[in-house]
Amino acid sequence: MRKLTPRLLIGTSLLSLCLATPAVGETLPEAISAAFSTNPQLEIERYSTEIARQNLQAARGAGRPTADLSATGGYQYVDTNSPFAFNLGDQPIATAQLQIIQPLYTGGKIAAGIRQAEAGINSADLGFQAARQDLTLQVITSYMDVVRDREAVSIRQNNVDVTGEQVRAAQDRFDVGVVTRTDVAQAQARLEGARASLAGAEATLQASEANYQFLTGMRPGDLAPPPPIPPLPANIDDAIASAIKDNPTIASARADLRAAEAGVDSAKADGRPQVSIVGAAGIQETYGQDSTVSNSSVSAIAQARIPLLTGGVVKAQTEGAKLRREQARRFVDSLETQVRAQVTQAWFSYEASVRAIEASRRQVEAAEIAYEGAQEELAVGVRSTLDALDQEQQLFEARLALVAAERDAYVAAHNLLRATGALGTIG
Repeated sequence: MRKLTPRLLIGTSLLSLCLATPAVGETLPEAISAAFSTNPQLEIERYSTEIARQNLQAARGAGRPTADLSATGGYQYVDTNSPFAFNLGDQPIATAQLQIIQPLYTGGKIAAGIRQAEAGINSADLGFQAARQDLTLQVITSYMDVVRDREAVSIRQNNVDVTGEQVRAAQDRFDVGVVTRTDVAQAQARLEGARASLAGAEATLQASEANYQFLTGMRPGDLAPPPPIPPLPANIDDAIASAIKDNPTIASARADLRAAEAGVDSAKADGRPQVSIVGAAGIQETYGQDSTVSNSSVSAIAQARIPLLTGGVVKAQTEGAKLRREQARRFVDSLETQVRAQVTQAWFSYEASVRAIEASRRQVEAAEIAYEGAQEELAVGVRSTLDALDQEQQLFEARLALVAAERDAYVAAHNLLRATGALGTIG
């Protein structure tokens, strides 16, 4: 059983990641809120929840009385050889009928439909929750990408500036005959490499900012330091157990499985007897030359329908519903396997990132001392220009590694929270 140390439970400080970030600015909760208000995928999920609720109303309505009113009007022609017939020939006629049907027994179809609709609502609500958590994770990742890449650009720009000073210093030493042209060329080559790296970092930053704008609908301004990492599970076993229980994607799939099980009962009900009460009231009026004849009727009957031969339709529908139920069951099993893998990956990624932060900080401290020493030794001729450039490069790479490790730790922690279904409000 793996456990997080107390330091890991608290989370990383992200101090170096936010050195260049102002104390006040656009916050991560604000970015998430903006994404919630503009993201089209959430709107789609909201419609899904409303559709599911309407499906429940329709399922309940199937067990309620229905009423139909019908009316006709026209002419009829009557001809007979009876010696006592009157009012023959063309006659206007009008009829009206009201029919009310109340289902009494549907073989369990209505109850199954209601269970299916209720499971559909549960699935839609959980799907909306999963979509919110997915979007939250995307915004967190994009936010941290922008913070990391801005810091990387700053470090790369500083590298260009420092290396430019090295070139000028090497040229000055060459002019007075202290170093050779090779030293100047080495410094110049490092400068061009630093410029190329800066261009690459700027392109990466532009891509990160574009993704941030896509998710939130706004260009990133001055980004404030992110909130602390919420509490994480005590150990990986607890994390996996929480994920299996609370992950909204899995819970939504389980609701779909319940809906599929109700669908089997609904399909079977089509082959069972159906009993209803039918009430009818009607009136018919025939208009003659001298009088109007009215006929009215009222009836209440029990109507039963017993399927005897359906051409295999009910059987095929039932078998199809069973297959969909098995498919839903296998999908739940597949999701549980995937989520276990996601939790495990996020857990060890977070641990590795935290260890990388600690190592990178020590590396930065050592590289700063080595760089300062190399500069002093270069000044007295003990070190070559290439030695000083190598130490400078190691320092900048260590700083970049620290920035990347702190971003990775923050994102990995929230990946873990998403996998366990605990990625709620940030801030």
